Amino acid sequence: MNTRFWVVGGKYTDTAFTELVNGSERVMGPYLDRDAALVAWRRVADQTRGECCVRFAVVEESARLSI
Repeated sequence: MNTRFWVVGGKYTDTAFTELVNGSERVMGPYLDRDAALVAWRRVADQTRGECCVRFAVVEESARLSI
């Protein structure tokens, strides 16, 4: 089973990080391993470091088996 990783996030309406600002969503990937996704996450985190309402995370997607 192959696992893919994505970097997702954007600008939120406040620092509770419950609602994204419409149109600010970003999805980067897929990455075939967590290390590659972490490199991308660090890059975007550094670019947005001064923006307190911006957050990104690495998420894992497991491939489904076809039966």
